[in-house]
Amino acid sequence: MEQNPSRRGFLQGAGLVGAGMVSGVTTGALLPAATLAWQRVDADEPAPDTGSPRFTLAVIPDTQYLFDGERGDSAPLAATLRWLVAHRAERNIVLTAHLGDIVENGAAAELAEAGRVFGILDRHRMPYSVLAGNHDVDASTTDQRGPSPYLEVFGPHRSRRLPTYGGGTPDGYNTYHVFTAAGREWLLLALDWRPSDGTLDWARSVLAAHPTSPAILTTHDLADADHAGATWLSGHGQRLWDRLVRDSDQIFLTLNGHYWPPGRTVLRNSAGRDVQVHITNYQDRYYGGGGMLRLYSFDLARNTIDVETLSPWILGQPAQRRNVLARREVELTDPANRFSLAIDFADRFAGFAPVARRAPRGPAAVVGDGVVAYWRFDQGRDGAAVPDGHRIEDLSGRGNHLTRLSLPGGRPEALRWSTEHHDDQPAHASLFFSGGRRATPGGCLGTVDGAPLNAATFGHGYTIEAFVKLPADVRQIGSAGMGILSRYGTGRDAGKTGADPAEPTALLGLSAGMALKWAVFPVELDGIVANWGHELTAGEWFHVAVVNDGRLSTLYVDGARLLRNPSVAASGLAASGDSWLVGADHRDRILRPGFYGWIGDIRIADRPLPVDRFLRA
Repeated sequence: MEQNPSRRGFLQGAGLVGAGMVSGVTTGALLPAATLAWQRVDADEPAPDTGSPRFTLAVIPDTQYLFDGERGDSAPLAATLRWLVAHRAERNIVLTAHLGDIVENGAAAELAEAGRVFGILDRHRMPYSVLAGNHDVDASTTDQRGPSPYLEVFGPHRSRRLPTYGGGTPDGYNTYHVFTAAGREWLLLALDWRPSDGTLDWARSVLAAHPTSPAILTTHDLADADHAGATWLSGHGQRLWDRLVRDSDQIFLTLNGHYWPPGRTVLRNSAGRDVQVHITNYQDRYYGGGGMLRLYSFDLARNTIDVETLSPWILGQPAQRRNVLARREVELTDPANRFSLAIDFADRFAGFAPVARRAPRGPAAVVGDGVVAYWRFDQGRDGAAVPDGHRIEDLSGRGNHLTRLSLPGGRPEALRWSTEHHDDQPAHASLFFSGGRRATPGGCLGTVDGAPLNAATFGHGYTIEAFVKLPADVRQIGSAGMGILSRYGTGRDAGKTGADPAEPTALLGLSAGMALKWAVFPVELDGIVANWGHELTAGEWFHVAVVNDGRLSTLYVDGARLLRNPSVAASGLAASGDSWLVGADHRDRILRPGFYGWIGDIRIADRPLPVDRFLRA
């Protein structure tokens, strides 16, 4: 039969076939299976960034039509694997998983050619998993079928050389892989087309041996789908669910091919937690799927998995030379193939790998380095009102104590003790202030008469920090001008006649749009100078800070520097000698209704401090 010259030229140029291999038919002896793809290994390949919260799992479904005797073309899969090598560092690709049906007829020549193509990953030390689909082996058998051409090429002799290989079943058809990503260990199970009962016992033992590792199950047949988007377990999939997945809380994601079109559903396991069940397969599409690749991009900082589907083979073709069908397949952007999954990973994994909460830390952990005031709110019972006049000690030892003040019309319960707290807060407690523009006036705290802080001007710089959380309904209550921490007394009282002299001499607070701000009358300037941050999300705890180095002031949220910091020199804080206020602010000495939300530990220093020290102490 006439050879396809373009395909052969590609394969010879890539070093994937020798002179004796023509279109999947061998005319000479094959290399011994154990030496396939291990002839050259590049030792200096970049390793994945195991500490980054972002990493990618690459998934390749049924490639069987690319390895179909005289009718196949391995170029699309080769292009996909080369793309993975080229984008390994950029995408932080930790593992590539094939979902079975590597070839069409399970023939030795087809599998040998597929094995040579996978040599692209071998030579670059890129870990991958494979598993047998019904077209790779005798479909009527379980994994106890014994020797096969599939096992000759993709058996344990090959898998054990991979850096992620953890082990396999004695039959050689099932493996598991372990990889480190986002600072933790993950498992991937690669199960045969028809795993035996013994294999399911083995899979449970693997999970038990790695009890805190989240697990992904890959197999060939588990879920089916229709073109309307409905997805359900197949008959065999139901067996896997009943015998393995349902009671294995570690398995949070399953991936299979075999059926088409792609689909997904969410099932609830015995622990009451979600299991994402996904099917992906493109063999029914143009050019046998064109080596289509699905990328699962995990982002643990965003609690999201972003999924995209593309054909590197088509992407690599000059745009002007793509035919009409290729143009449609270069990237699949319909909801079945491009989507995001919102997963709270800490909550999802809490049943087998709970996140250890930091214990409270005593004042000694955060006092020092020029700290002139440190207040924490852990003296009362959760939900109880803070009594009027109650004193909160300054734990810095500088005498800057606080007392409760009632705003006009305020009720005692408007200021309450709470056990709510930021995960990195030294004290596991806070105060809830029920103020706000459209709320009943609440209460606030003020420094005692004669406190040294009242007269401090901070000529050598300063650091002011607090932990803050806004309720979900903060917009309905009203947030304009809410003060987290402010100085009583106006710019006018401090001798300032420039811009906004009726405003407080210093205010760390929120705008109407819940944007963080620091507005201050510096000692040497006549008007107010303001730093502006971004909107703070309701329902989340934040550490907020302003640091002045003796010249410039910078705002931070959770240790991150914000954008809108003025470049004008603004050293020192003008003082009128009046109290500092927690949970309130004023204009022209008229107190506003107060803060709405939680305020945790507050620390003030008379010099610039590293903003992460309070968080990491």
